[in-house]
Amino acid sequence: MQLLTSLLLLIVVARLLGHLFTHWRQPAIIGEMLAGVVLGPSVLNLIQPNDALSGIAQLAIFLVVLSAGIEMDFQRVVSAMRGRGLVVALLGFALPFIGGVLVAWGYDLDPMRTVFMGLCIAVTALPVAARMLSDMGLINTPIARYAIATAVLNDVVALFILGIVLALPADSGANDLLSSGLVACAKLLGLLALVASANLLIRWLEGRGINLSSISERLIGTFGAEALFGMVAVFVLFFGMVSENLGFHFVIGAFFGALLLDQRQFAPERFEDLKRTLASVSAGFLSPIFFADLGLDFTFRSFGQIDFMVVVLLVSIATKLIAGWWGGRLIGMAHREAFALGAVLNGRGVMELVVATIAYDRGLIGPTMFSVLVLMGVVTTVLSPILLNAALGREARERYSRANADPAAKAAPQDK
Repeated sequence: MQLLTSLLLLIVVARLLGHLFTHWRQPAIIGEMLAGVVLGPSVLNLIQPNDALSGIAQLAIFLVVLSAGIEMDFQRVVSAMRGRGLVVALLGFALPFIGGVLVAWGYDLDPMRTVFMGLCIAVTALPVAARMLSDMGLINTPIARYAIATAVLNDVVALFILGIVLALPADSGANDLLSSGLVACAKLLGLLALVASANLLIRWLEGRGINLSSISERLIGTFGAEALFGMVAVFVLFFGMVSENLGFHFVIGAFFGALLLDQRQFAPERFEDLKRTLASVSAGFLSPIFFADLGLDFTFRSFGQIDFMVVVLLVSIATKLIAGWWGGRLIGMAHREAFALGAVLNGRGVMELVVATIAYDRGLIGPTMFSVLVLMGVVTTVLSPILLNAALGREARERYSRANADPAAKAAPQDK
């Protein structure tokens, strides 16, 4: 099928199913992913996954992360990564990783497949978490701050380990492992130093009384109002490019780049225009394609080994829920909020598929394990918003939405 025909089918079916699930008070991303499953090889076989659709999906990921980043405050996310937030992040990665390793050992997988099993179960998809929280009006809540911070740290650690594994020679010893680890650490510190330096520069300029919004207005006066979106995209793309060239996924750098931007750098009406433009291009067009593209990767090949598939699904879901609930309780969240945190962390989506696809393309895992990992990524991503809805309930979600709509409102009280 031609690319434009495939896009037309994906957009129409994804929007229709997304609207249907919204009518049922469920997030639209469930319907959008199911559109890919129905149109893809699993059911109707009308659309095959291909490089062109994957490229468009990558652009959608960029816009989803950009939209989430500008909605959040840099200092709040950084503070969520320290102290108590670090406890949530460590539990959110360590417990699922150990669960994946135990499953691999139970099925006598070799060390390489054991590592990849642990990584795929441990990751949380930042774009999926961001879109889901935004759809539900929870993006400025403590749940969102800790979930986003945990997702960022989980993905950084997973990609850090992945970079070390891929850099190892065929016959690697302890010295090779140590050398690769030190190089990856240096690269990660370099990326974090760049982001921290940019943030310090922005704060220094503000401290000197320099109105950053006037600078953006001058640029708009020179290049035109339509250039605002382009300028923001270039700024964020720069950080994504640096992240990618250092060997990490571009999502990590792009998110931190977007996080540096807020309403202080723009006139109020410009900032609102920017958010509307992002919503139109992302949620209205590219984002449904991204989630439908995830559904295209689902196949029934994994059903050949039912017990392995069921164990992987149960362990992946249970370990993230337990890790999120346990971490949330340790930092003082109520039971329902802690369970909601675990539900958000359960969505793996694109990040898990990135790790699985790299391993499959490199010949490090076989087709059976790849199919199981794809199934796990799709199922956990679809299940995540359903569990989040169940955890909070309608009243709590509406209270959070009202608090988000009023910037002066304080965080919603916890459900005891």
